[in-house]
Amino acid sequence: MNDLTDLDRAIYEWQLDVPGFGEEGQKILRNTTALVSRCGGLGGPICFSLAAAGFKKIIIAHAGDLRLDDLNRQILMRHDGIGNPRTESAAATLAAFNPNIEVETVGENITEENAADLVGRADLVFGAAPLFEERLLMNRECVRQNKPFVDSAMYNLEGRVIPIVPGQSACLACLYPEIPPNWKRRFPVIGAVSALAAQIGVLEGIKVLTGLGTANLNRMIYFDTASMRFQNIELKRNPECEICGNL
Repeated sequence: MNDLTDLDRAIYEWQLDVPGFGEEGQKILRNTTALVSRCGGLGGPICFSLAAAGFKKIIIAHAGDLRLDDLNRQILMRHDGIGNPRTESAAATLAAFNPNIEVETVGENITEENAADLVGRADLVFGAAPLFEERLLMNRECVRQNKPFVDSAMYNLEGRVIPIVPGQSACLACLYPEIPPNWKRRFPVIGAVSALAAQIGVLEGIKVLTGLGTANLNRMIYFDTASMRFQNIELKRNPECEICGNL
């Protein structure tokens, strides 16, 4: 594991003061590669906070070009990127913000063909895709490859975050053994709600990696911003789960 440099200590000085984190926690982050599926309303704030926290490398997988209707929530994007790949805007924003981390872009969404390879190149995986097909693929590959996975999702004014450590917690397939019926690609979004889910997800990922605080394994973190109500909902591993039941 590479040690911190003087530049690291200068950039992350305030973060090093967090009790229970310190240089050892920062060293873990500076040696960690994170995969983020999608860099939109959820994935963009995730990537931004990973960069701010000082992760070694961020791999962003997202297909498609930037549209006007992305700009109410996709904070890594810029108006001059309209019509160009989202990953280009994301990489440029992150490089300007923190040039001391590595950003790799993949102009593809998570698919059956690339899931195993992309997960295999990361130490920690963040799911921010709007489609259950992608989220369940990442879950499957993280369980197979024993990689921690943080699944974040939102709808309207609600959000959900589930941190998953294979063998220690329920996986996403325990909760959703099949893609829910009638799930639609488009749904109502306020950017602040997706960003809130993203920040909770990043904190859970950091806790899983470093041991800071207590990670919410076997619990779904649910919030409803209409009433600002937060809940921890207990999850139980399904012993007959096709993905993690044999662990």
